[in-house]
Amino acid sequence: MQQLNRNAAGITGSVQLPERVLQFGEGNFLRAFVDWKFHQLNKQGLFNGSVVVVQPIAEGLVPLINEQEGLFTLLLRGLQDGKPVEKTEIISSISRGINPYKEWNEYLLCAENRDIEFIVSNTTEAGIAYESTDRPEMTPPASFPAKLALYLYHRYCHFEGDPATGMVILPCELIDRNGDNLKAIVLRLAEEWQWPQEFSAWLKEHNYFLNTLVDRVVTGYPRDEAAALTERLGYEDKLLNAGELFHLWVIEGPSHLAKRLPFAEAGLNVVWTDDMAPYRTRKVRILNGGHTCSVPAAFLYGLDTVGEMMDHEIMGAFVRQAVYDEIVPSIKLDKNLMTDFANSVIERFQNPYIKHYLLSILLNSSSKFKTRVLPSILEYQEQHGKLPEKLVVSLAALISVYKDGKIEGSGMQAKRNKGTFEMKDDLPALEFFVETWSKYDNTTQGALSVAKVVLANTAMWGRDLNQVPGLTEKTADYLYKITASGIQTVVKELVAR
Repeated sequence: MQQLNRNAAGITGSVQLPERVLQFGEGNFLRAFVDWKFHQLNKQGLFNGSVVVVQPIAEGLVPLINEQEGLFTLLLRGLQDGKPVEKTEIISSISRGINPYKEWNEYLLCAENRDIEFIVSNTTEAGIAYESTDRPEMTPPASFPAKLALYLYHRYCHFEGDPATGMVILPCELIDRNGDNLKAIVLRLAEEWQWPQEFSAWLKEHNYFLNTLVDRVVTGYPRDEAAALTERLGYEDKLLNAGELFHLWVIEGPSHLAKRLPFAEAGLNVVWTDDMAPYRTRKVRILNGGHTCSVPAAFLYGLDTVGEMMDHEIMGAFVRQAVYDEIVPSIKLDKNLMTDFANSVIERFQNPYIKHYLLSILLNSSSKFKTRVLPSILEYQEQHGKLPEKLVVSLAALISVYKDGKIEGSGMQAKRNKGTFEMKDDLPALEFFVETWSKYDNTTQGALSVAKVVLANTAMWGRDLNQVPGLTEKTADYLYKITASGIQTVVKELVAR
């Protein structure tokens, strides 16, 4: 069977759209998110440009990308209005790939192209970081910010500081204020490398480092279905990619830039705003918080995937009640905006095409709970004068996950009724829970002691949660009930109220 190329895709002619975007990262997410979006713009005649992909590390997919002439098949699947929907499309927005570890000069030549005016990136959360060992003579330096700094300095020098050659930079890494962080590191490198002050001024005045928030679940190469999909497509695609239908890109930046990137005009879910904080709060509290608050109880219940949890009569009701009755009412933002997003989140949780394992979501649960769920507990109490029962149960369930655990290596061998499992978290957190549970004596007073010690851990929560009125006693009550009667009984009684 032939491999995917322009001929197999039915693309005739040799005309290539001008390269207008430089992309750091060639992984599944950027191809299913950013490259898909530019493909939609091109289809509607709104952009007329292609993407040059730069491999951020020495080994990657650039050889495959060039072998397939930049083409790949994207399979998007999910629920729309409760009905399964599947869309398959060949994405043709990538022109070529560059490996800067082998083609440094080719990479810098892109900086000399006036048409390239946008930069996007996804180099993992750790990618936007300062690396003290980077030097300007390295080809390339190790870090993404250093590679970007050298690219921008080369552009500045080549065009002699022409203001019109400034770039629009849209990092997609999942860290807060990603654009601000990236800009700060590039400016720091420029100062340490003793580049002219004029360059730093050009960087600040004529380049846009935009903060963004991205949202789409991308599952990548569908290995279990690859053979059947290849037969159906009629060609082999080594870059076959799969993800969900839902997508959201929130970009914090001046509105005039939206005219240069007319995603919304193309019907895409891209929001330009002067303040992305409400959108970040909405995502962290409802989407991420919805997962984090429900997964410990569902896992202890004996379920293994998000799909099983949503289909389960009791746990499915627990998730929905926690989101609609406690998380949404805790957020001091437009309730219609929050509810609409919650509706989309519940539909995404039910996506039958995505197998999201609860144990993987449990990874580093204590730190996730602090940022995703704890604010909802505190703000709900502040606004309504009482604690949110289901979110407190989720806290008790999380603490209970660590009960009877034993440290082995960097993980914990823990137990649930269904059997043993390996719990992954920061080692100090695991050791703390082992020590705390070792003193439990299966009494209500013992549960209170466990609750007090856990809630007093300021390193874990950022404050002493024993100071929150009623939280210690209610957490202890649910801890005792979970250990004495089981999570099934506790949740069943709660959702029936």
